[in-house]
Amino acid sequence: MFLSHLKCSGCGSQYSADEPRGLCPKCTKPLLAQYDLEAVSGRLRRDALADRPNSMWRYRELLPVSDTSAIVTLGEGMTPLIPMRRAGEKKGLRQLFVKDESVNPTHTFKARGMSTAVSMMKQFGVRKLAVPTAGNAGHALAAYAASAGLEAYVIMPKDSPRSNIVGCRMMGAKVDLVDGSISDCATELERRSTAEGWFNIATLKEPYRVEGKKTMGFEIMEQLGWRPPSAIVYPAGGGSGLIGIWKAIMELIELKWIPPCPPKMYAVQCQCCAPVVRRFAGAESLSPGLSAPMRSSGLKVPNPIGMDLMLEVLRKSGGSAIAVTEEEITRAMEEIGGCEGVFASPEGAATFAALGQLAAEERLAPDDTVVLLNTGSGLKYLEWFD
Repeated sequence: MFLSHLKCSGCGSQYSADEPRGLCPKCTKPLLAQYDLEAVSGRLRRDALADRPNSMWRYRELLPVSDTSAIVTLGEGMTPLIPMRRAGEKKGLRQLFVKDESVNPTHTFKARGMSTAVSMMKQFGVRKLAVPTAGNAGHALAAYAASAGLEAYVIMPKDSPRSNIVGCRMMGAKVDLVDGSISDCATELERRSTAEGWFNIATLKEPYRVEGKKTMGFEIMEQLGWRPPSAIVYPAGGGSGLIGIWKAIMELIELKWIPPCPPKMYAVQCQCCAPVVRRFAGAESLSPGLSAPMRSSGLKVPNPIGMDLMLEVLRKSGGSAIAVTEEEITRAMEEIGGCEGVFASPEGAATFAALGQLAAEERLAPDDTVVLLNTGSGLKYLEWFD
C-alpha cells in the first residue's frame, strides 16, 4: 500500500505509521495519514475502479492497511447517491442528491471509519479497543471488533438511542452508560484506559477512522462522473466525515482525477449544541455543555477535538456553518420520507432543514449540484417520535 507517514494537523510534525498512535505527542492535535500519491498515480488508473467490488475497499491504494489479510469488512461503502427530484423541486434545486449512508452495516456511516480503524488495530496486534460514543460509533465498533475477534468497550450516555445500546451488547461489547454527554464519556474513558489496557479509537484521537470516512468523498465524485458538486452539506458533530470528505477531494485533485474546483462545504448543527457555528461566526471561546436538552444524539458534541480542522475546511472551501432547530429537523424527516422514501436520521435530516437558510443567504443557485449526507437510518431513532 502507499501510506507514507502521519502528519500532525497542528504543528506539522511527522511520525511513522508502523505502530499505533493517538494524538500528536508534541501539541496533542490529531494526526492525519499521508500517502505517496505520485506512486498511487503510477499504479492505479481511475477507470480501473469500475471493475472492482462495490465497497469502500475499491479505493484500497488510498487506504492505510498494508496487510490485506487484516482487512475487516462487512460490506461497507458504495452507498447510493439518490436524486431528490420532488424534494429538490420544493427547495428550488434542480440537482439535489442525498448520499444515503443508512444502508451501511449497523445502518450508519460509522461503519466506514470503524472498518478502517479496526483493520489497522488488527494489523498492529491491538486486542482491546474502546470508544466514547453518542451511540452509532459504539454500535459500529462492536460489530467490527466482533468480526475481527477483538474486545470492544463502549462508554455512552444513558440517553443514547436504545437501538445502539442493545446493538452493542448483542455483538459482545462491554457497555457502560454515563450521565451526561459524549464529552463526559470521553473523560471516563481517559480515566480508565491505562488501567484497563484499552486503545482509544475516539473520533480523531487516532488517525484511521477519518480514512474510512473519506471514502464518502471518493464515492460522491465517482458517482457524479468525477465532476465535483457545487456544494456538500454535512451534519457535523465530531466532524470527522466533513474532514474526511475534504481530505478525499484534495487527494483526488492532486491525483488529477477531478478538476481543481472543490465544492463548498457546509456544516450543519443543532441550535442546542452549535460550537462550530459559534466559532465560525467569530466566537473566541465556547460555553461548556448544551444550551437546552436535545435528542439528535449524533450532533451532541459540545467540544469537538476536530474544531480547527472543521473551520479550516469551511473557510478554504468558501462554505459556512448553519444551525437548525429540532422542530425543523422533525419536519425535514417527514418531508424527505414523504417525497423520496428515505427514512433519514435526525442528523441527516438536519442537512435538508438547512437548505432554506442557504437559499435565503443566496449561497445556492437553482442549477447548483448539491449533495446532502444522510448519515444513518431513522429506524435507529424511534424514541424521537415518542
